Amino acid sequence: MARPGVDPTALTRAARWQWAEWVFWLMPLIAYFAFPQNLVFLSQIAITALFCLSLDLILGYAGIVSLGHTAFFGVGAYTAGLLASHGHGEPLLGLFGAAACAAGLGFVSSFLVLRGADLTRLMVTLGVSMMLFEAANKLTDLTGGVDGLQGITVEPLLGRFSFDLYGKTAFWYSFIVLFILFWVARRLVHSPVGLSLRGIRQNVGRMPALGTPVNRRLAAIYTVGAAYAGVAGALLAQTTQFVAVDVLAFPRSAELLLMLVLGGAGNLYGALLGAIVFMTARHLLSDLNPQYWQFWLGMLLVLIVLFARDGIVGGLRRAARRLSRSRR
Repeated sequence: MARPGVDPTALTRAARWQWAEWVFWLMPLIAYFAFPQNLVFLSQIAITALFCLSLDLILGYAGIVSLGHTAFFGVGAYTAGLLASHGHGEPLLGLFGAAACAAGLGFVSSFLVLRGADLTRLMVTLGVSMMLFEAANKLTDLTGGVDGLQGITVEPLLGRFSFDLYGKTAFWYSFIVLFILFWVARRLVHSPVGLSLRGIRQNVGRMPALGTPVNRRLAAIYTVGAAYAGVAGALLAQTTQFVAVDVLAFPRSAELLLMLVLGGAGNLYGALLGAIVFMTARHLLSDLNPQYWQFWLGMLLVLIVLFARDGIVGGLRRAARRLSRSRR
């Protein structure tokens, strides 16, 4: 039975896949055959896109501002890495273990995050990330410290597909995990729970009057976002078979927030496009100009923000609307 005020027909319409979405998901398949020498880099894009997607769930839909989201990413990476380095190198086991540990940390820290407003949340999330960074840096016997966690041996995926130097298995593994978790996130945001999260972001004061358990919804989505970030960290550890302490560093969180703003928050495809554009631009510009590539990347980001204030997805939507009007 549908809740009062929720139109199930509208939710069903919104949940339908559009042709542009199918075209988007064909792009990785085309890239696999078009750029066979860059499969490792394409895998890194898929992992970063999943990481950015995890932030979009809590920031774009629930409005929870975070500067320490890398804490969950790092916990996932270290969980998978430690399991693999201690003889438990089954990739799927590492994914589930990383998701569980990151979700547990997210659930516990959500009670701290929900206690304040945006500035308080920024400080709390950043503080949690900084504490974990210093802990990983000091616990050298466990994490390897600044030398990184080594000795990671990942078993063949499903007992058949070994992780090769060319990155073929890593590409398909990362891409399939990204697609499955995106599908789950898409179902979530187009459900009544997703609508309530949008309502909380837009006007948190009115939602309790509609019977929405605000704190429980925020804690739940924060936990889900943490689990997604943990899976992304596990993918990084398994595909590179190394975990550096910088998986918990602040610059990674800052870059993640930049990607989300670039692509457009509050739209799952914005997180994916932001990660793709940022990673590709950084890769190409650093090759063209190793000394001043950050200047050109900064200029590119400023131009995109100037001409697409709500990100790449917002700019594409406005362009599509103008095109449809011109055809009438």
